[in-house]
Amino acid sequence: MRIIPIDQYDEKSMILAMPVYDSQRRILIAANQTIHPKFQIRLKHMGIRVLVIEDAISKGITLEEMIDMPTWLDIAENIRDAHAAVRARKPIQMRDILSAAGKLIRETQLRPVLVPIPTSTISMDLAPYAHAVNVALLALQVGNKRGYNDLMLRDLAVGCLLHSIGEAVTADADKVPEAGFQVLRNVRELSLVSSHIAFQYNERLDGSGAPRGIKGSAFHEYAQIGSMCKLYDRAVSSEELLPHEAMEAIMAMSGLAYTHGVINDFVRAVPAYPPGTMVKLQSGKEALVVKITNHMQRPVVRELGSKTEIDLSDHPTVMIQGVKPAEASNF
Repeated sequence: MRIIPIDQYDEKSMILAMPVYDSQRRILIAANQTIHPKFQIRLKHMGIRVLVIEDAISKGITLEEMIDMPTWLDIAENIRDAHAAVRARKPIQMRDILSAAGKLIRETQLRPVLVPIPTSTISMDLAPYAHAVNVALLALQVGNKRGYNDLMLRDLAVGCLLHSIGEAVTADADKVPEAGFQVLRNVRELSLVSSHIAFQYNERLDGSGAPRGIKGSAFHEYAQIGSMCKLYDRAVSSEELLPHEAMEAIMAMSGLAYTHGVINDFVRAVPAYPPGTMVKLQSGKEALVVKITNHMQRPVVRELGSKTEIDLSDHPTVMIQGVKPAEASNF
């Protein structure tokens, strides 16, 4: 399996490795099927920009590091329901949100690597809610690196899942954080710390953020993590940066937008080259990232010519020079 831009799909040499869903979670095209060019155009109109496929190059790659799509969609649906409840001035079903947070916590504790599914694999109607799931998933992996206990992880996850709830109250982007905070602070089952993730996700450590321009220790660590993970997921899913490019952009913010410790643990928790990425080694050889084992930034790669697999964490002199140009937007 590997992830490719929809424009690179070739029905003669590729099949779908994961189903394609519409905004109502109905399967439009099942796994192991091909896509007719006319239907490919329809998918693009729906906002679907990438596909998970299998071809001769990616044979044997399972993407087991990726969260399973049914769980991901279930939680995205919970977030959509929460937004709908707030718009209708009804209570948020916190049982569903807390259950979703628990699922994500268990997933991140049981699996050493967990890669979010790009929101560009689904219709644009559902993508904003799936984005919140990805933010929570990334944040939990950082929280695990920082030694958070289960209660801390729960507060972090819930705050990230509901960080954009203010959008259900107002369309004014400048007012969304405070509107979200006012909604969440009145939810009995919710920690006030979780509410501050919604309030502070646009803030920055140096005081250059919004809406209040807080800085230093006033910028809560949970909110820093949520904000950082939001930027990263938006970069790879909406702005179509490659993961390693988004990672470099985050690292450049160390000490300015977020603390050095938070960013260091993000780098330790999130792979820069997810499985399925086509790379060029410093030797000039092309290779495919097969899996992540011991080091987030040093994956196992398979050389395309010889099919030799090299664990870069065991071979410090073998370096990735860059991502193969033809795959420059594959994630």
